[in-house]
Amino acid sequence: MSRFSHSARRQCILILMLTVGILCGARGARAQSRWSQEKFRQTLQSKKIHPQWLPHDAALWYAVEEQADKWSYVRIDTATGEKATNADPKALDLLGQLKVHTSKLNRSSKTRSGSGGAGCSLLFVNQLAVQVSLSWLNFDGGRVHYATVAPGAESRLSTYAGHLWQIEDPSGKVIAVVDSDPRHPRVVIDGTSLAPADVQPPPKGQAGLSPDGLWHASIRGTEVALREIKTDHVTQLSAKLPAEARFHGAIVWSPKSEAFVVSAAVPIPIRQLTLIQSSPPNEIHPKLTKVDYRKPGDDLPQPVPVLFRLDKGTFQATIIDHSQFPQQYCTSTHHDYHWAEDGHEFYFDVNSRGHQRYQILAVDLESADVRPVVDETSKTFIDYNATTWRHWLPTSGELLWTSERSGWCHLWRIDVSGQRSPQQVTTGDWVVREVLHVDAASETILFTANGLRSRENPYHIHLCRVKFDGTEFRQLTDGDGMHEIDFSPEHRYFVDTYSRVDQPPIVELRRTADGSLVAQIEQVLESTFHDSGYQAPERFVAKGRDGKTDIYGVIVKPSNFDPAKKYPVLEEVYAGPHSAHAPQRFGSHARLQAFAEAGFIVVQADGMGTNYRGKAFHDVCWKNLQDAGFPDRIAWIKAAAASRPWMDLSRVGIMGGSAGGQNAMRALIDHSDFYHVAVADCGCHDNRVDKLWWNEQWMGWPLDDSYLRSSNTEHAARLRGKLLLIVGELDNNVDPASTYQTAGALQRAGKQFDMMTIINAGHGAAETPAGSRLRQQFLINHLQPETASR
Repeated sequence: MSRFSHSARRQCILILMLTVGILCGARGARAQSRWSQEKFRQTLQSKKIHPQWLPHDAALWYAVEEQADKWSYVRIDTATGEKATNADPKALDLLGQLKVHTSKLNRSSKTRSGSGGAGCSLLFVNQLAVQVSLSWLNFDGGRVHYATVAPGAESRLSTYAGHLWQIEDPSGKVIAVVDSDPRHPRVVIDGTSLAPADVQPPPKGQAGLSPDGLWHASIRGTEVALREIKTDHVTQLSAKLPAEARFHGAIVWSPKSEAFVVSAAVPIPIRQLTLIQSSPPNEIHPKLTKVDYRKPGDDLPQPVPVLFRLDKGTFQATIIDHSQFPQQYCTSTHHDYHWAEDGHEFYFDVNSRGHQRYQILAVDLESADVRPVVDETSKTFIDYNATTWRHWLPTSGELLWTSERSGWCHLWRIDVSGQRSPQQVTTGDWVVREVLHVDAASETILFTANGLRSRENPYHIHLCRVKFDGTEFRQLTDGDGMHEIDFSPEHRYFVDTYSRVDQPPIVELRRTADGSLVAQIEQVLESTFHDSGYQAPERFVAKGRDGKTDIYGVIVKPSNFDPAKKYPVLEEVYAGPHSAHAPQRFGSHARLQAFAEAGFIVVQADGMGTNYRGKAFHDVCWKNLQDAGFPDRIAWIKAAAASRPWMDLSRVGIMGGSAGGQNAMRALIDHSDFYHVAVADCGCHDNRVDKLWWNEQWMGWPLDDSYLRSSNTEHAARLRGKLLLIVGELDNNVDPASTYQTAGALQRAGKQFDMMTIINAGHGAAETPAGSRLRQQFLINHLQPETASR
């Protein structure tokens, strides 16, 4: 269940700020909020650094905005850690580093400006023989002309990081699109930027041309047209395909050009989701829209490889035996193929439907026999989006792979030939999160992991390194917090930025070899944010349902918090099993803080069934989405309130969107003795009605009674408490019918509830101005925070 995009979240923040501002203003001085989200954002943005590296990792440098559009430059010698600061980049020998040349830029694929970052200015220097025009590409992709620069002239424009500037010649031809960056304030216009094809031409084999350049193959429905380049003669190749099957996808040649492989499949019609836009802007009549939208249980394509081998001057077809993978989870009509470097076999992935088996299969060139290279199985599910990373090692005939077969996501070393058993590279009760770099020469892996230290929050991510054989494991980062890594080009050093919800960022320069500290680069003090009314969220840990497992979350109080008062408790919920969701990094946490400013104690925690705590913790969600970690989070909230008398558990609300919308309503079905009020936005209230990929991942296939048990629609008659349903009429993420059918079930059961359809809104309808106002007022009306105006 995808969350909202960065831009949508930012829009949500602004809406919440507006709503809270109105409420705070209505209360008067008695309850005046000190919180300023915009001031906090500007302060944090001004403290961020964007490191740049000099050749051979000799030094790094970055720019610091001392005041509006006034910058100083910092250079750090990586060998000594010596730090030099100057307002004149020339004094630090950085002048050449501040330029970008349009002739050396890759042509941008961006078409519109992103949300503005720090303010900056760009100096455009026209070195062409013709005048050029400078236009801002606004947030909708519109072109807004700002300046014309004569040959040899300069023009300085004020802008924001992330804004796009389009440079055109007098004919209107685009010379370049420049992404504003305070690190490169000087733009030298000296030629047209490079087209993508100039930067990275497509591999010959993937384009249908054989590596030796003698053949070109292309798909023609049930045939492959093979053209001999020398004579231009075309031969139509075919195979004994099932009725209605066609060839699909790329033609992938073997390295020696003696064979190629392509997929064949019977196309499967895709279910259409029908949406009605009742009130199109500037139009009277509604619009009907249909989008592809597969749902759990729908038929899927079953592609099979077809191998064409050169034999006596012609290519003969062999349909690969697919008895080893009879039911695939594949939404495409083709596989992605990868040949061994010597061409003796090719490989492809098979994800079995139901997600309890995942394989990398090898097909022998000569015999066309199929064998497994990797064969992962699970009694519950394989989290294929998070645990199927691989890196081929052709020199040694091996494969690096991530797997949860030990109960924790770890690195494994696989012998591709199958002659040796898999070797576990990393071990322990912790989780490999992401592989950042593999150095085959030194047989070293750099990766991030969480849960490494027993006394630290297990969600904190650290950088580690290990040898291919599992020796020389070392944790390279030290600070207690979430770590973000920026490597030098040669990976000899890295910039480590770490923070917690209650600790602003600390930035360090460290050595990759052993993690030793070269220099502390920057440290942002919490006092820096006092003018914004910032009050750090409180981290809290308590035991979950089993009385043994620690549950982690945050407690957010209003900036004008008074411990003598009683506050209703509002839980933000999103229990999607694909990740963990309680905040861990320093930031404004705008949604949580905005509701706190309205008079609530806002909480968020991750219960069992969410990710990154090991397989057993994660497996709680399997065929059990209705659980949503409620027993853990309720125990956590009760433990928090036991020592915090200002948390009033006689007034508990919950709100969530998407999967969180399903969770929020479920609170009033299964746990109405604890929760009293819920707002469910765009909820996937019945997993049979929602999208296929997300629901079958956790609920399995074929569909069974677990789908009924998790359905809010099926259990609507058990609802107790005050419920608000919100849905966007144009939601193409979660079918709006999920909310409408649930509303119908509530009506048939004689239940009282509130509901609002947001016109012209898609997914996340509660983040629109209308949805946000309605949600906040509903929670205030029914939970009665003491400081809210009524």
